[in-house]
Amino acid sequence: MSTGVRDAPPGDDKKTKAPGKRELTKHNNREAILDAARTVFADLGYGATSVRDIIRKTGLASGTFYNYFKSKEEVFEALMDEGMRRIRPRLRAERIRSRTFEDFIRNAYRTYFDYLATDRVTFQVMRRNPNTVRVRMDSPEIIAGFEEIREYIEEDIRNGTLPDVDAEYLMAAVVGIAMEIGDRMLRRPEMDPDHASAFATALVLNGFRALPHKGEGE
Repeated sequence: MSTGVRDAPPGDDKKTKAPGKRELTKHNNREAILDAARTVFADLGYGATSVRDIIRKTGLASGTFYNYFKSKEEVFEALMDEGMRRIRPRLRAERIRSRTFEDFIRNAYRTYFDYLATDRVTFQVMRRNPNTVRVRMDSPEIIAGFEEIREYIEEDIRNGTLPDVDAEYLMAAVVGIAMEIGDRMLRRPEMDPDHASAFATALVLNGFRALPHKGEGE
């Protein structure tokens, strides 16, 4: 006899199944380590921080730490990746609403500098560890973010909205300007994302037109 309730298709219960206790514990432990690392890196700086400092802040056993990370380097990379995961969707949104390369550069810089000034976690870690942030630029999310910007540039070249310049070099210049000006902005007593983005945008847009096209000067 039918109960009036439609039977769920096989497998549906797996799709909606809540994480088990073990999965939640693993997630919570990893987040505890990252939270502790943010605080310690912001307080002591990367160079002075040890794994022991991070473990002490979590209250977890040292063996638990090594179940998730091999070193403080891996923890720092995870924090940088986390920051990139937060900013990439915003940059994609600016790409979608920008009609030209000029629009994208202007909007992207404004988004990035505003993110640095308002995201407290990123602000604290980057302000305390500017030189380390420069060094740890080879994590998966950061590399993917750079590649995304290069793809945007190559798309504009194909569409004819940007001259046929070296896309890799231009990407490196755009990112480098963002990193260096962002670092200087964070060091100032009064941060001004509008001024930082206006300066960076003017520098790029007034400079890229003078770049040699591919094949010139070779």
